[in-house]
Amino acid sequence: MTAASLEPLTFDPYDYRFHDDPYPTYQRLRTEAPLYYNADLDFWALSRHADVTAGFRDHRRLSSANGVSLDPAAWGPHAHRVMSFLAMDDPRHLRMRRLVYKGFTPKRVAEMSDRIRELTLSYLEPALARGRFDWIDEVAGKLPMDVISELMGVPEPDRAEIRRLADLVVHREDGVLDVPMAAAHASIKLITYYTELVAERRKKPADDLTSALLDAEIDGDTLSDEEIIGFLFLMVVAGNETTTKLLGNALFWGGRYPEEYAGVVADDALVPDWVEETLRYDTSSQIIARTATVDIDYPYGTIPAGAKVLLLIGSANRDPEAFADGDSYRIGRPDKAALASFGAGVHFCLGAHLARLESHIALREFAARVRRYRVEDAGIERVHSTNVRGFAKLPIVVEAR
Repeated sequence: MTAASLEPLTFDPYDYRFHDDPYPTYQRLRTEAPLYYNADLDFWALSRHADVTAGFRDHRRLSSANGVSLDPAAWGPHAHRVMSFLAMDDPRHLRMRRLVYKGFTPKRVAEMSDRIRELTLSYLEPALARGRFDWIDEVAGKLPMDVISELMGVPEPDRAEIRRLADLVVHREDGVLDVPMAAAHASIKLITYYTELVAERRKKPADDLTSALLDAEIDGDTLSDEEIIGFLFLMVVAGNETTTKLLGNALFWGGRYPEEYAGVVADDALVPDWVEETLRYDTSSQIIARTATVDIDYPYGTIPAGAKVLLLIGSANRDPEAFADGDSYRIGRPDKAALASFGAGVHFCLGAHLARLESHIALREFAARVRRYRVEDAGIERVHSTNVRGFAKLPIVVEAR
C-alpha cells in the first residue's frame, strides 16, 4: 500500500478537535486506510482497535522517546524536558516511574476523597442555585487544577494564576501548528513557580506530594530537582486538561442523550459507567504519537523505521470489531474494552486513578442534585489545542431534583 493509493482520503489531525462528530472520518480510515500515510505532515496512523491496542503495548518497536505530541517543539530527543517520563523509554522510564510512584501513591490519592467532594460542592452548589451556568467556568475548569494544586502543596491564593497559566500552555489558535509565544511564556512561569516550590520544600518539608517526591528513594536512587519539576509541570498540564475535558464531555453527551442521564439519576451506581462510556465515546486525548524504531509490517503495508506514528484512540473506540453499536452513547454498555486518554501498557497513566476519582465524585454530586438539564448549544466553545478535545465553554440550564 503506497501513499499515492491513500490520497483520496485526507486526515488532518489538527482539524478534527473542533467538530462535534469527527467519527465519519475515523470510519473511513478503518475501512479504506487502516494504515494511513500523510505525506504533507509526514506521519503514519493506525485506526483499528486491535492495531491501536497492540501499538500501546509494543513499547519496544513504537518508542516514546521522541515525545507523544504533534507539537514540533515537543518532538525529538529532548522531548522529556517538557513531557517528563511520558517521553522516555525503559529503563529510564521505568526508573523514574517507580520513584514517582513512591510519592504519588494510591493511598495518597484515596485520602483526597473527602476534600475532592468538599471542593466539588463549593463550586457546584452556588452554580446550581443560579439555575444556568457554564459547567467549565464554574466546576470542570476549577476542580481538577485545585485538586492537583492541593496535592502538590500550592497555596490557595496562587491557584487561580496556576489555572490561567496551564490553560495558556495548551491553547492554540486555528492554523497554529506549534507552541505559540504565549504558551512558551506560560510554561516558563509555571516551571519557575515549581522550581521555587521544590526549593522551598527542600528547606521546609510539608505533608504534600512535592515533599514526598523529594523523599522518594529506591536503593539510594532519588529524583533530581529537575525531574520533580518536570513531573509537577506534566501533572498541572496533562492531568488538569484530561480531567477537565472528561467532565465537560460527560455533561455534553449526557445532555445529548437525556434518557441515558435519566438512568444515572435513578441509580448513582451508574456514575462509573457514565465516566467509562464518555472515555470511550469521546475521550479527550484521541491521538498519541510514537516513533517506529524498526520497520513494522502490517497486512496493509509497512511503517518504516524512524517514522512518526499516530495511534488514533478516538477511532479505535468506535471500531465495530470491538464495540457493538459503537456510534451510540450507551451508559452501562457491557463491552468496556475502551482505550482512554490514560493509554495502556508500560505508559499507562499514573494519574488515571485520580482522574477517575475526581470524575466519579463530581458527576455523582451533580446527578444527586439535578433531575434533568440541557446544554445551550449557542454558547458552546470548543478548546483550541493540538492534543486535547473538549470544551472551553459549556453553558447548561438545570432542573433541580
